[in-house]
Amino acid sequence: MPEIVFVYGTLKRGFPNHAFLANAAFLGEATTAERYPMVVQGRFFSPAVIPEPGQGERVRGELWQVDAATLARLDELESVHLPSGYIREKIKVEPIAGARITEAWVYFKPRERVTVIHSEPHADYQDRRYVPQAERND
Repeated sequence: MPEIVFVYGTLKRGFPNHAFLANAAFLGEATTAERYPMVVQGRFFSPAVIPEPGQGERVRGELWQVDAATLARLDELESVHLPSGYIREKIKVEPIAGARITEAWVYFKPRERVTVIHSEPHADYQDRRYVPQAERND
């Protein structure tokens, strides 16, 4: 069964991890219905939305319809299996083109898992400092 994912960072079109969505269908741009703090964080300058509704901004991103295999690859990319990784939860999102609010999966990073914050909270991720996995010297 297809799932809807809201992406806000390096998975968006034109960003380094977009290839993970090669088998997905683009549904359009959207914003989160609630405000959340989105920051650039960690030693690889990864974007992260912190699950603290009511703080920060309404985050702008993209909606994608994905199959189960793609969702599993996204979970792996976002390290949901690790105690330091992201968590996947459903949230309400509002497509830009219409007023209909729908639900989508999003990858949150709890504040206690965020290491160094390199930015103030913002609504639209455009930072280009992210270090892709293939370029890391772990």
